[in-house]
Amino acid sequence: MRIDIRAVIRQAKYNVFVRTKKELVGEVSKGHIAVYVGERHYKKHRKFVVPISYLEHPLFQELLRKAEDEYGFDHPMGGLTIPCSETTFLTITSHLNLITRCQ
Repeated sequence: MRIDIRAVIRQAKYNVFVRTKKELVGEVSKGHIAVYVGERHYKKHRKFVVPISYLEHPLFQELLRKAEDEYGFDHPMGGLTIPCSETTFLTITSHLNLITRCQ
């Protein structure tokens, strides 16, 4: 069976970007957390809203360890910042979304 990576990324973008009007103006729905994603050498980080349940998954915990190694616990952005590419983040969150759907 062949996996269409473009379809996976499109679905991940839909799952992460499509939110209620409240979230688009900065509020985060109950049960979700905002994270900022971007590699260290980029000055701008992009905001993503993900379910809190992702925090328990080993794949996401690896991203959190990477963030701790990179920034420690006192980062100037004030929020949870994950130092990886947006593509990597979307791939991981897409995988997590598929896992949670199948359960």
